[in-house]
Amino acid sequence: MEQQIDKERLPLHVGVIMDGNGRWAKGQGKPRVFGHHSAVESVRATVEACAELGVKYLTLYAFSTENWDRPQMEVGALMQLLVDTIGSEMKMMLDNGIRLATIGDTDGLPSATREALAFGIEQTSGGEGMTLILALNYSGKWDIARATRQLAREVAAGRLDPDSLDEAALGSRLSTHAYPDPELIIRTSGEHRLSNFFLWQAAYAEFYFSPVFWPDFRKPDLYAAVVDFQQRERRFGKTSEQLKQATNP
Repeated sequence: MEQQIDKERLPLHVGVIMDGNGRWAKGQGKPRVFGHHSAVESVRATVEACAELGVKYLTLYAFSTENWDRPQMEVGALMQLLVDTIGSEMKMMLDNGIRLATIGDTDGLPSATREALAFGIEQTSGGEGMTLILALNYSGKWDIARATRQLAREVAAGRLDPDSLDEAALGSRLSTHAYPDPELIIRTSGEHRLSNFFLWQAAYAEFYFSPVFWPDFRKPDLYAAVVDFQQRERRFGKTSEQLKQATNP
């Protein structure tokens, strides 16, 4: 499958909704936390595959604002797993020139998690390959609401003319303002929804829904998503004929 990928037409930014850990664990007769721990290998495989292919940005939807409603033991285990994984995967990130970044309301995370993230971001800041973005305590609605509040404050302070507000103005206040919008969004476990992920940014993203539970997701599954992406015609509201004319004037 990897040999079918055209390295000249890679998605610039890939987003992944990592889903199915709990159901996978249940199928193994194990608690949900077992599924989260087993998924670390899937994260490693996906990050390595994207970095090796030459994908520039990879966002992993690691913890949503709604995930706080899960059992306290599971939430605590996820936070500790994040701390442990940043430490265990540091060498892999450095070896692959991967720069770590985050989006979301990270101020709401436990102090140990924030410290681990700050350490990982600082240690990998010199990476010139792929940027790995962890979406933590993140949701699309939170992101849009936060950007809207910022615009409202700027208008109220007289620094911004309300008649100048447009899509670009809001987009520049989103937590992803420094990154290109995702071109490919992958969701695992057979579910077909965004679950409050990149609601604004996904306007023209291509979606790939894999039946594979996240703990079983490996490099060939990522390659299959990229191959599928490259077989699609991305028209952005135009017709096929217009695209052909633009390509062959």
